[in-house]
Amino acid sequence: MAKDDTVKKDKKDKKDKSMKAREGRDNQVYSASGSRVVAGCVCVNSDSSQVLMISSAAHPNRWILPKGGVEKDELSVEGDFSESAVRETWEEAGVTGKITKYLGKYDDMRKPIEYKDSLIPKTEFHFYEMEVEKLADVWPENRKRKWAGFDEAKADLTKAKRLELIEALKDSSLKR
Repeated sequence: MAKDDTVKKDKKDKKDKSMKAREGRDNQVYSASGSRVVAGCVCVNSDSSQVLMISSAAHPNRWILPKGGVEKDELSVEGDFSESAVRETWEEAGVTGKITKYLGKYDDMRKPIEYKDSLIPKTEFHFYEMEVEKLADVWPENRKRKWAGFDEAKADLTKAKRLELIEALKDSSLKR
């Protein structure tokens, strides 16, 4: 990879950030019940007055939070999905920052999957709060992004029918 194809992570993490988004589900992690495991970030500014929203890849006129599939090679500690959350936030939003806390596990509120006479959530989300340190000018997915206060972000996530993302937003330190 050419030197100008990467952006350095913060000083604590010496890995380079790729300018190519990971794709496909062959290397992704699934829970014991069969749910896809996804990690993401609630990206707040330095005074926690605003959150960074990104456009949905599937519905570009809808605003969501950055998140994506956890990959097998990112599980250095059982139950810690922060490496995936940081990578997905970089790929989708072009954000680098500092993880300040784990917000929790949230089940997908959309229609569950029927599996062996039971219903399981399609996705198990793990969200972290990230204090934004830098917004890149160029990043892998180059989605639209905007800053929003709590009420606007909640309305956007409601419009996008992403109730589980609203729960993560509520658990963050974003000021109301």
